[in-house]
This record gives sequence, C-alpha cells and structure tokens, in this order.
Amino acid sequence: MKRSVKPPRVWQRMLSGRRLDLAHPSPMDIEIEDIAHGLARVARWNGQTRGEHAFSVAEHSVLVEALVRRLEPGLGPQDWMTALLHDSPEYVIGDMISPFKAILGESYKGVEARLQEAVHIRFGLKPIMPASLKKVIKRADNICAWFEAVQLAGFSASEADGFFGTPPEGLRLTLTPLPPTEAQAAFLARFAEIEAALVRKETAS
Repeated sequence: MKRSVKPPRVWQRMLSGRRLDLAHPSPMDIEIEDIAHGLARVARWNGQTRGEHAFSVAEHSVLVEALVRRLEPGLGPQDWMTALLHDSPEYVIGDMISPFKAILGESYKGVEARLQEAVHIRFGLKPIMPASLKKVIKRADNICAWFEAVQLAGFSASEADGFFGTPPEGLRLTLTPLPPTEAQAAFLARFAEIEAALVRKETAS
C-alpha cells in the first residue's frame, strides 16, 4: 500500500500571526507592519554594499516614492502609495537580483505578480499598475539603483550608466544605509502620511 505524500507547505507565518499562502495570496492576510518589517531586513544587492548596515528594500522604497513625486509632481496619493509598495512582494520572496530573475524566468514572475496584486487590493489600489505609472516608477527605480550602484555597490559611473541610464542632470542622492529598525520606521511613517492624504482626498470629494 502506497503512503500518501503530504503536499509541501506553501504558506509563511508572519509576525502578525497571518499565514500568507504564496500560491494564492489573499489580500486579507497582508498587513503593512509585516511588509515594513520584512522589507527593512531584506538587503539590496544581496548585501554586497559598503557600510555598517545593508541597504534595505524599505529604505530604497521610500527613496523611489520621493523620486516619483519629484519626476511627476502632478501625481496623487494613490500613485504615491503604488510607488512606495512597488517592491512589496520582496517582504516574502526577498530581493532577487536581476541575473537570478533571468534564470528563474516566468515561474518567479508569476509568484511576484500574484503577491503584488494582492497587496494592491489590500490597500485599495488598482490591482494591475497602469502602464504610464509603471514607467515613471521604473525610471525612479533606475535612478535610485544608479546611486546605490555607485555609492554603495562598487560600480563606476560609466558601468551604472550602462545598466540604469544616466540620472537627470542636477539630481543628486546621498545614501546612508539605515539600521533595520530605522528603515522600518521611515517606511511606516511615509505609509501613514500617504494614507492620511488619501483620507483627505476622499473627504474632499
């Protein structure tokens, strides 16, 4: 008689107590505190950066959201929130470097897309990011990555230009990797500010 094979566990228990199913993530199992905690402890560049602390995805996300507002001043709080949460799946799956994403291909992209959609629904955003906003966020992401590459990850400016494009003239960032607790607090503070702006907008409508 054959023994039944127990299916593999595909959920992760979060510190909030939520169990997030990675195959079929539910918006109801997503909490901003879990996202902030996770992203503040996920290192950009696989941790291959200068400084006492890793440069976290939480800190990166706050900077990208600020760059999005600078690049497109006419955007509103929903767009800001989308930008802040643009890397939110990484609180579960980590910050996979681009070369490894290329090896994994569609299997990785599918998991990432389902998590991103669940996060968007949880916080009242459009499930699928509009193409125009995606383009702005990608530009801001590349600008931030350029400064990370040059200041923290050992790239020359010409190398970074080849991978990420040249930042706009006159735009400068000075990066200081924060301890996880400070990066987490900064992420949550910006989330709260945007959430308050969304409430004000709804009240005024």
